[in-house]
Order: sequence, then structure tokens, then C-alpha cells
Amino acid sequence: MITLYGWGPMFDCPSPSPYVMKADIQLQMLGVDFTRAIADLDSVPKHKAPYVIDDGQLIEDSNFIRLHYETKLGKGLYDGMSGKDIALSWALERMAEGQLNKIMAFERWMKDENFNKGPAQFFSDVPAPARPAVLKEVREGVAATHTGEGTGRFTEAERMQLADWDIGAIAAQLGDQDYLLGDQPTCADAAVAAVLIACATEFFDTPLTGLVRKQANLPAYIDRMTARYFAHVTWPDWPELEPA
Repeated sequence: MITLYGWGPMFDCPSPSPYVMKADIQLQMLGVDFTRAIADLDSVPKHKAPYVIDDGQLIEDSNFIRLHYETKLGKGLYDGMSGKDIALSWALERMAEGQLNKIMAFERWMKDENFNKGPAQFFSDVPAPARPAVLKEVREGVAATHTGEGTGRFTEAERMQLADWDIGAIAAQLGDQDYLLGDQPTCADAAVAAVLIACATEFFDTPLTGLVRKQANLPAYIDRMTARYFAHVTWPDWPELEPA
């Protein structure tokens, strides 16, 4: 039995995590038969999702989940691709996850209104008297991470300029194609579409939504990927969440 651990629909997205969406799509691309379950981050060494348990074996991180099943199945998501397309695919994935996703996370976690309506819900099981201190500590840790890797050192205008360049590059690569590398989706689409879905949601108050939606080809691309990979997907119910 194979189980993907993550989170289901939230924030008007198939998952609040682009990495969970990416892993889900890539497992579908590989033809893996799997179930879905809510993650317990305290139970795994990296304290992150997605992770997979495959006949008792734990595999963490979307990239290593993909590697595990490519090795196990003897087929890969780069099969049939040229060297240049593989390089382009990896570059697009790293751009989306390496910068754009960090800016998206900053918008959710560092803006009070967005945090209170969004990520704060993850801590609803913390006893009410202790919750403000826990939320403060967590956000300070997230802020330190953003400052350390650089995203938090930019002004909002600078972050949005960086995001606009990334989103514009994705739109230019997509052009009038259905998918990033042609008429069929590839592993690049799994990573890039997941980040774009997270950026484009109107659940949060962020300029990212407008930056994605101003590109004429990206809303239809997001809809196409969402319909193809998530229209049929069901997750277990979330634990009861209350406003923090």
C-alpha cells in the first residue's frame, strides 16, 4: 500500500502546499496507484510534507519521492526528452520553487491579514491560552528564514518585480502551447503549475494574483492542469480547524 501524506483543498487550492500538489501530479504521471492521507509532521524526521510511505518505507521530499518511484518502476519522467529539454525542465522547476514559491510563502506568512486567515489555521489545535505565543514564535522563525535566504531583505516592490520576471518567463515559455514543453504535460508542469496555482489564488490579498492573471495564457493553463490532475482527487477531511 502506497500513501501520499500532505493536505487536501485549502485556500481555494487543491492543497495549501505547492510541493504536495507537485508530488501528487508526478505520482499520477508515473502511473502510481496511491492513497492520500493528512500529514503528521511530528512523525517524520524532516518535519515537512509531502512524504510517502511505500510498504513501510518512508520517502520525504517531492524530488526524492519522484526518484524513488522512477527507480522502482524502471521509467522516468524525462524518458524520451532531449538533453536541452531536460535542462530547460529542471531550470523552470528550480526557478518556480527557488524564488517564486518563497515570495508566495512570504505573502502568506508575513502579512498579518493573510497569516490570520490562512496559515494560522494550522495551529488551531494549540490550546487557546498558549496559541498567541506559539504563533509569535513560529512567525519569528519564518521571518528569520526569509531574512537569512534573502527574500525578507527586499521591499515588497522588489519582491514583486522578481516575481513578475519569473511569471513572465513562464508565460513566454508556455506561449500558445497547452503545456510548457508542448502538447503533453511533463514533470516541469507538475512543479510550475503547482506554484502558479498557489500564487494565483484569490483567497489571499497579494499582488501575486494579479501578476499571474495579467498573463493572457496562464489562467487557462492553471485551469487545464487543475482539471486534468485534481478534478477527480479526494482527500480525507482535515481535522477541525478554528480561527486562530
